[in-house]
Amino acid sequence: MGKRRRENPIIEGLQITAVAAEGKAMGHHEGKVVFVPGCVPGDVADVQIRSQRRRFMEGYVVRWIERSQMRSEPFCEHFGVCGGCSWQNLPYAEQLRFKQQQVFDQLSRIGHLELPEEGIRPILGSERTEFYRNKLEYTFSPRRWRTFEEMAAEKEIASDAEPQPEPALGFHIPSMFDKILDIRRCHLQPDPSNEIRLEIKRFCVERGFTFYDIRAHEGLMRNVVIRTASTGETMVIVVFGEDATEKREELMAHLATTFPRITSLMYVVNTKLNDSLGDQEAVLWSRNDHGNGRADGNGGENGHGNVSRDHIFERMEGLCFKIGPKSFYQTNSAQAYELYKVAREFAGLTGSETVYDLYTGTGTIANFVAGQAAQVVGIEYVREAIDDARENSALNGIANTIFYAGDMKKVLSDQFVAANGHPDVVILDPPRAGVDAPVIDVILRAAPETIVYVSCNPATQARDIALMAEKYRIAAVQPVDMFPHTHHVENVVKLIRKV
Repeated sequence: MGKRRRENPIIEGLQITAVAAEGKAMGHHEGKVVFVPGCVPGDVADVQIRSQRRRFMEGYVVRWIERSQMRSEPFCEHFGVCGGCSWQNLPYAEQLRFKQQQVFDQLSRIGHLELPEEGIRPILGSERTEFYRNKLEYTFSPRRWRTFEEMAAEKEIASDAEPQPEPALGFHIPSMFDKILDIRRCHLQPDPSNEIRLEIKRFCVERGFTFYDIRAHEGLMRNVVIRTASTGETMVIVVFGEDATEKREELMAHLATTFPRITSLMYVVNTKLNDSLGDQEAVLWSRNDHGNGRADGNGGENGHGNVSRDHIFERMEGLCFKIGPKSFYQTNSAQAYELYKVAREFAGLTGSETVYDLYTGTGTIANFVAGQAAQVVGIEYVREAIDDARENSALNGIANTIFYAGDMKKVLSDQFVAANGHPDVVILDPPRAGVDAPVIDVILRAAPETIVYVSCNPATQARDIALMAEKYRIAAVQPVDMFPHTHHVENVVKLIRKV
């Protein structure tokens, strides 16, 4: 006979004392940490435990006893369901305080790193806390996610009839790849994002277009990507799960007519089992004299003011950056400028330095600092990103950058340094996983005077800096809030070589 499964308890009167990773809050019970979503420090509630581990438990609120005075009213109707903006119930000043503390804890308590005497600089908050993102991706589903409140209301009606499935165009429910919450209004991206999404859904429902079923791998309408820029330009990429030319052309023509402000209108036919678009062709859509859809590969004007470009432009401090359908660009344009200004300040350039920009992406930082350096050498794994980096240098008349594509561990070597010049400054902006140890080894042997480490994950940043602590000291730390109402924080650390 198998072991009897232990029932999860209800913890009565759990006091929430702090915020934790992934936007959850935490309390303590019988020596274990209890993670609870939707709470803020100072809340007291009865919590139903749903999973238990050796050192922690996870649960959800079943009854409120006392609401924290720190709590603020969420502004989005989808708060608590879609999984985004999970700190809306926390005042922004408190969000910044907790992010500042997060950076301190990761560097000093986890990394055991010695901080400068003046400590960590105050976090740079975002001037915009709503409508700050320049890119969102929405997903279609033939069945929208019904909230627990809706399901409870249906039970009260005591009807035996199953509710009719309703289509959705929105975001994935956290940890549920096949569950999509239909979004009525999102507070993340400025207009015309909401209007475009809602009109696409209305048009497709009205005409009976099928919405993609990710389990059955069938359906016409699959995803929509919307990019906006500070220049006022907009890109829309419609992803179809089937190659249905007539229906595709009908929708694309409708979007071009209804939203003439769309700068770049593109589509992808993705019949793969996954949603990634990196290996898919994005086709520019425009209209010829007969009103039929066509791909204008040259991206030139067609004489009717219709969609004519396969890119949009972003501007930053006099520089112009070309953003294509697969280009990476920081999703908070305004805060990206603040972040890059910090990186440039920490680099301390005088015009004579050779700078290595590792994990350069589309070369945004490299091009941003090039005007104050003798030469900038960028390395990035994604070849298409390097193509963008080179094109952006040419677009801005920047002649002192050189870019290489390839695996960082293979490209960056002692031989590479010998061939491209000894770096005076190394700028690191790696993915969340941080910097590979062999890359750190090459940097230490190259021994630049200054290392500027930009990170979206202070935990891996602290780990990497600890590997360099014998030869480098922390001279300055500047957290930057790129994503208000989330637990995410960017952090910039300046390292100086020890004498």
